[in-house]
Amino acid sequence: MELSESIREEISMEVIKTLVSRFEKFPEDASKNRNAPFHEAFLEAFKDKLDGKVSDIPFFITLSSWLHGLNTTIGQTFFEKVANILFGGKKEEFTSGRNKILKISSQQSINISNLITKLSNDKEFKPNLQKENEILFKEDNSELIESIGFTADVFLEKEDSIYAIEIKSVRPNSGEMRAEKEKILHGKAALYRKYFGKKINFFIGFPFDPTATDKELKIKDSCDKQRFIDSCINMSKYFAVDEIMIANELWDFLSGQKDTMNEIIKVINQIATTGFENKFYMLCDPTKWGSDEYILQLREWNLITEIEFIENKSKIIDSSIKAQDILKRSCFKNDGNYDWKRACKLKCLIK
Repeated sequence: MELSESIREEISMEVIKTLVSRFEKFPEDASKNRNAPFHEAFLEAFKDKLDGKVSDIPFFITLSSWLHGLNTTIGQTFFEKVANILFGGKKEEFTSGRNKILKISSQQSINISNLITKLSNDKEFKPNLQKENEILFKEDNSELIESIGFTADVFLEKEDSIYAIEIKSVRPNSGEMRAEKEKILHGKAALYRKYFGKKINFFIGFPFDPTATDKELKIKDSCDKQRFIDSCINMSKYFAVDEIMIANELWDFLSGQKDTMNEIIKVINQIATTGFENKFYMLCDPTKWGSDEYILQLREWNLITEIEFIENKSKIIDSSIKAQDILKRSCFKNDGNYDWKRACKLKCLIK
């Protein structure tokens, strides 16, 4: 099922912003890499493996650094933004730094410590979401203390429930699972107390399955969840299968419809082409506004809001001279962000 036009537009804007930010940092000149001499020395050991594959070692080193930056941007920003677009949620930081640290009871804290100790040391004690929640959500009259600070990359409050999701790297560090489990247990206990009476749902989500085979990738909704869990050190030791969502399962849950992951990739493929820079700068050129070329590009990139402004051009122009000036401003800022402030002003004129 295809995503709605408005959702596709919002995702497209995140794709555009991500690409613009990485184009600005693309390594055109590797000579500025101060660390190249050290890296080059180490890479001598791999010379036979790189032969025929890498012709410019300094550029390869710089490009590797740039690619690491792209991975970080996608992992820490793009996935979070798209997840919240699909789910209608937002990122929430329940931390002392945000002055939003939550409270739990001292008994809840003891129960969490006992759970973590058993999961760590007792081979017969397995993670069980239902039983853990029963322990966490017991009522008691012990004193309140501060919980461990936590962040929900995706957070949504509904009438009778709370949803919190932490989106993780598909290759978590070996020692990460215990700390992650403890943090989520604290998070669930704290949310239960803050939103008393509502069902608390807290998941960890992985945006794709790095263990998937080419054959599996061609099949919709194909993912071996248990294989992925087993590939991550200590994940099965601390997390139950039903508190983990991966690949299609995650994206379909967020959107409420099937095949969402492929729909997101389709949007990226529409925009991430070799002519991206020229197309972006064309959309930033006021002299191109409203031309056939301009409109065609808007459609290709799912930018329906701008098409609406063009279709209502006469109504906007007739409203005032100032409105004409706003209309002809670039719809994108230099950093790739869509100018929503401009868009809001124009929307008010065509209501």
